[in-house]
Formats: sequence, structure tokens, C-alpha cells
Amino acid sequence: MRPQTKPFSFFLFIRAYFALVQVDLQLACRGFATVHRVVKQLTVESRPANVLSEQAICYAVDVACVLYFKEVQCLQRAAATTRLLRRSGVPAEMVIGVQQCPFRAHAWVEVAGRVANDKPYVGEMYRVLDRC
Repeated sequence: MRPQTKPFSFFLFIRAYFALVQVDLQLACRGFATVHRVVKQLTVESRPANVLSEQAICYAVDVACVLYFKEVQCLQRAAATTRLLRRSGVPAEMVIGVQQCPFRAHAWVEVAGRVANDKPYVGEMYRVLDRC
């Protein structure tokens, strides 16, 4: 039996890389509030969504994060992933959560209540502050 390989698209990788650049610039120039507002206002495009496109987008963002010119934080990754998924017709939500002891904050993406771009149990480790 042949192991499953992740779908890869160079076009999606380029889109993911530029989405990271855009989020990075928004954070640097206008701060968290702008990134949060932009993600909250993004609408889901009326395209037929499928699991393959969801997986391909998440994988493209993962590859873009590895090849990005500086370390990518979870907020950048989640905002870029949410943006690309919504533009592809996937009703994604960026989720921001905190852990009290030790204090940590984290952001990830969920689709239909299922974690799409992180470990499946990440939602159990953090108390959700916001979904957008």
C-alpha cells in the first residue's frame, strides 16, 4: 500500500507566502487590532469547497512558513490560512485561545469545529477567547 502524500501546488504556495507577507506587514504597521478586524470581516467566497482544497491550502501555508524569511508566529499563520481558506469557499474560523499556567496565547484555524492547521487536540489545551 502506497503512503498518502500531501497535495502540493506551487501556485498555492505563492499565494500562501504573499498572504504571510501581507499579515506580517499589517502586524508591523497597524498592529493586532487591524489583523483581527480584517480576518473578522473576510467573507467566505461562494465556491464549492472540498477537503482536498482545505488540505492543500493548509499544506501550502505550512511550506510557506518554513521558507519564510523570518520565524512565523501562530497568529500570522492562522490569519493567512483563514484568509486563503475563505477565499476558496471553506468556512474557516481563526481561533485565539489562552492558557493560564504557564501563561501562553495561541491562534489556530478551525473548520466546522475541527482543527484544520494544528494538532487536533489544541482546542483542549487553551481557553478560547475569540473566534473570527
